[in-house]
Amino acid sequence: MFEYAPAPESVRPQIKEHYGLFIDGRFTDAADGAVFKSLNPSTEEILFTVAEAGEADVRAAVAAARRAQEAVWGPMSGTERGKYLFRIARLLQERAREFAVAESLDNGKPIKETRDFDVPTAAQHFFYHAGWADKLAFAVPGFAGQGPGGADPKPLGVVGQVIPWNFPILMLAWKIAPALACGNTVVLKPAETTPLTALMFAELCQEADLPPGVVNILPGAGATGSALVNSPVDKVAFTGSTAVGRAIAKAVAGSKKKVTLELGGKAANIVFDDAAIDQAVEGIVNGIFFNQGHVCCAGSRLLVQESVAEEVLARLKERVSTLRVGDPLDKNTDIGAINSAEQLARITGLAKVGEEEGADVWQPACDLPERGFWFRPTVFTGVQQSMRIAQEEIFGPVLSVLTFRTPDEAISKANNTPYGLSAGVWTEKGSKILWAAERLRAGVVWANTFNQFDAASPFGGLKESGYGREGGRQGLEAYLDV
Repeated sequence: MFEYAPAPESVRPQIKEHYGLFIDGRFTDAADGAVFKSLNPSTEEILFTVAEAGEADVRAAVAAARRAQEAVWGPMSGTERGKYLFRIARLLQERAREFAVAESLDNGKPIKETRDFDVPTAAQHFFYHAGWADKLAFAVPGFAGQGPGGADPKPLGVVGQVIPWNFPILMLAWKIAPALACGNTVVLKPAETTPLTALMFAELCQEADLPPGVVNILPGAGATGSALVNSPVDKVAFTGSTAVGRAIAKAVAGSKKKVTLELGGKAANIVFDDAAIDQAVEGIVNGIFFNQGHVCCAGSRLLVQESVAEEVLARLKERVSTLRVGDPLDKNTDIGAINSAEQLARITGLAKVGEEEGADVWQPACDLPERGFWFRPTVFTGVQQSMRIAQEEIFGPVLSVLTFRTPDEAISKANNTPYGLSAGVWTEKGSKILWAAERLRAGVVWANTFNQFDAASPFGGLKESGYGREGGRQGLEAYLDV
């Protein structure tokens, strides 16, 4: 295989040495002076330090958000709120390359993913929800317009939001855009390993002249998130692990707080014997390797019909052997760094368990950088349903391959997991797609593609993958009091 010359990204954002908390429209240090470091996962170098929010800071941010919601943002017309969202969307587009580079530095994912998907889709969410801001009566099922017998939805108030490290700027947009469009104000906690683009977004809010207190950003670890969930907010929105999601559900039980949870997944990618194999192989790679498996909806289980399994695996291994692992800021890189040492340890541990349980492991020959957190793309074959690698979310570039003989067996195996976030179906028959989609216990089913998103399309899961939807009209309902 020939090698490309390095193609490093030329844009370099101005990253400050230290960032504060963003409360009531300005940056400030934590009340107790707590600080933590943010690392570049591809080099293990310190990128910057950031203030860590404590309980006093959470109280201050929630109070600021409450004042802004009651005095300014809630009473503001939807048309005026929409103008602010449009302004944020345009500013995000203008600074798109800067945000993309910052995301790759802080997260470890390849620049071509942050540049071509993460940041553009984040801007799309602000554009889309800006258009809804003055049409909220039409977002409610059975609407008849405002007035007697008609819908007149109101904002909930203050929303506490906690987002993960895998899609920092996109998850921020998924949470903040609909909340603001509906007239709510926000206190958001980014993941402790990836706060950079959230803090850059706070600067963008200042540039957009967003009223103080409408958006507040509180970097911190689990204790910060817990304090936010238990604070006097009106709604909690969380994306992250199922274990933390359970804890949040218990914390808000019995209160009047609304909650939406988008949790883990163990998506099945089903390839039937009549599928276009080259297309399916590319979709498999896109579903698990291009994103390092750092997606709740990653296609981490591949179910292949026995009659084509040998051919699919041969072509899959050939394709995976061409993937480039390395510098996230090199535009030729396909697989970047794992986000943290802790996540790398989890991936390594579960991969070892897969070998111990008897699955066959295959990895392409590739050199890994000496520093940073790296893991080779890995394919497990001979996987049984009972194995941990077939049941647990690994959240890394690890694919478990199972086979099936009949369509009914494929559906049975696909549904045999505690999760129900997403699934993929590969076949040339439209009737088989519809048949499978009806039977798959997943919130999202892709047909002859994988990991495709749009702001107008709702996203969310079943079973232990959470409840509630984000995006589309259905996502607006979660931020409205009807």
